[in-house]
Amino acid sequence: MAAVLTVLFAVLAAVSNAAAVVLQRTAARTAPRSDAFSLRLMRHLLHRPVWLGGIAAVICAAVFQALALSLGSLSLVQPIVVSELPFALLIAGPVLRRRLPGYGWAAIAAVAGGLGLGLAAAAPSGEHVHVAAARWLAAVVAALAAMAVCVVAALPRPRGKARAALFATSAAVGYALTAALMKDAAVAFARQGAAAFFTTWQAYGFVVMGAVSLFLLSNAMESGPLLASQPALTLGDALVSVTLGLVVYEEHVRTGWWLVPEAVGVLMITAGVLVLPRVESQALPDPPGAAGPRPG
Repeated sequence: MAAVLTVLFAVLAAVSNAAAVVLQRTAARTAPRSDAFSLRLMRHLLHRPVWLGGIAAVICAAVFQALALSLGSLSLVQPIVVSELPFALLIAGPVLRRRLPGYGWAAIAAVAGGLGLGLAAAAPSGEHVHVAAARWLAAVVAALAAMAVCVVAALPRPRGKARAALFATSAAVGYALTAALMKDAAVAFARQGAAAFFTTWQAYGFVVMGAVSLFLLSNAMESGPLLASQPALTLGDALVSVTLGLVVYEEHVRTGWWLVPEAVGVLMITAGVLVLPRVESQALPDPPGAAGPRPG
């Protein structure tokens, strides 16, 4: 029963994230170019009701994600949670009265099939374990260092695919670390109550990391096309999350010949994720008043 609830809550988190993607993408594309990587960007977005709606969806996603993480492994939950783009296109289609092309449906099927195949083959498992402070320190330092490298590499670049991909990669690492911290805090809440939750540093850590990751993602969306940022975000978040699950929480995935279907699943997901942003450019066009075409 716990496994079923874990998957259900993870799917609900993905759907909520999908709604956030639709709303935040629309808001970010109207931001003045001069506001890139500054607090002015966040001030602009805060005055956009559609962006605030996206934040509400993000909050719902966080609640569902926390429920999933309190019940199941990070390696199982995060790959499902970060599959929001297919859901975003499915939501945007009827809302905007746009039909998905045949290759769009094929890409969605590839992502769904690859995710199912990969997770079935890997069978991620592992009970929550007490994480030593030294292990947390190493994980946090490594994640922050990787994020900093991406940001430093992105800042000098002009708007375009490379800048968007680098910001998105930094956001992906941040969201994976956010999920890892959230899992520890969520388990503390589930087992020991609110008092334990508010006395764990991980509870405050995942809030801070979530805010930083959201800021980086907003800049990725502003910097270039979704074709560059979404694959880096989706694949990066999933891969880093699985790595953190294995290293930090000592979770397990099947190896041996199971690596073959796992690799096939990853290739199917990658192929779908590379195609879906092209579908998105048709399903979610720039809104009127957007600040001109984006490079790349």
